[in-house]
Amino acid sequence: MHIGCPKEIKPQEFRVGLTPSAAAEAISHGHTVTVETMAGAGAGFTDADYTAAGASIAATAEDVFAAADMIVKVKEPQPAERAMLREGQLLFTYLHLAPDPEQTRELLASGCTAIAYETVTDAQGGLPLLAPMSEVAGRLAPQVGAWTLQKANGGRGVLMGGVPGVGPAKVLVIGGGVVGTHAARIASGMGADVTVLDRSLPRLRYLDDVFSRDFRNGYATGARTAELVAEADMVIGAVLIPGAAAPKLVSRDQLSTMKPGAAIVDVAIDQGGCFETSRATTHADPIYEVDGIMHYCVANMPGAVARTSTIALGNATLPFLLALADKGWRRACEEDPHLLNGLNVHAGQLTYFAVGKALGIDVLSPGLALKA
Repeated sequence: MHIGCPKEIKPQEFRVGLTPSAAAEAISHGHTVTVETMAGAGAGFTDADYTAAGASIAATAEDVFAAADMIVKVKEPQPAERAMLREGQLLFTYLHLAPDPEQTRELLASGCTAIAYETVTDAQGGLPLLAPMSEVAGRLAPQVGAWTLQKANGGRGVLMGGVPGVGPAKVLVIGGGVVGTHAARIASGMGADVTVLDRSLPRLRYLDDVFSRDFRNGYATGARTAELVAEADMVIGAVLIPGAAAPKLVSRDQLSTMKPGAAIVDVAIDQGGCFETSRATTHADPIYEVDGIMHYCVANMPGAVARTSTIALGNATLPFLLALADKGWRRACEEDPHLLNGLNVHAGQLTYFAVGKALGIDVLSPGLALKA
């Protein structure tokens, strides 16, 4: 199979979909790899690194898309990239279709087959291709939240760990999954007073067993959430429903109960955000203010630490990438139902039910798509 990796063109996106070591692995399996020139520069990989691995370098994204049977990326294809997709071509990347009807329509119109990293599952019920970026984003969230809290950025001017005689920042993490757990660990390590809310009792028991000395946890009723939002200096939104739009957990009316200059960090912004007042921002202009509350809603947070993120993502995607290249997408998905769960689009049909529900589009069962 001919595998192509274009340079990411979403603003301030510095990751790359294929590392040189992953390219070398694919080539050792008998595949051809083409990488757009400078695609890896933001993550610290040179064109020479890719040629040393056996890949060829293309001058333009158009050359990559024209040559490749499978396109491997990080972020969802931008409009110019969607225009280059063709019928029968395989796209393997993050998609986040539920809050993005325009992308969904254009992927359907292209006739491509698109497998989304964020909906591939594993035997434990996890999301193995989302997990590494969730870990990165979770660990980044308190860091960027602490920066947002600085007075020069419009925040309350509160230090996360306080100092002797002055209490620490109060941090509320909504969601106790991968993002929330990592966010709570880092915030606690910075000295903050941290509470994690979740609705899964097994998850709360796990958090209590493992992290009871580091942070508190609680059951996420509406009343308890509202109470802690009002007390918090920082609220981190870390709620995920796989493939679906994120639920709105904090309303605009609730902002009036918060401390002036408090910080909101919405890690769920890729799926539409879990605060009513959230809108996607970029690393170039990451924060904005609504009713005196500072919002940090960068849609590709892990791109800020592109080298770490690229290597972590590459470690997770490589086995699936090789399966798709070695077997073709049909056989790979037939043999691995967890990979089949990643199938979002095929030949003009939507194949992921949560996206169809969010956008009001009819869905073809992925099992039927295999037989089509």
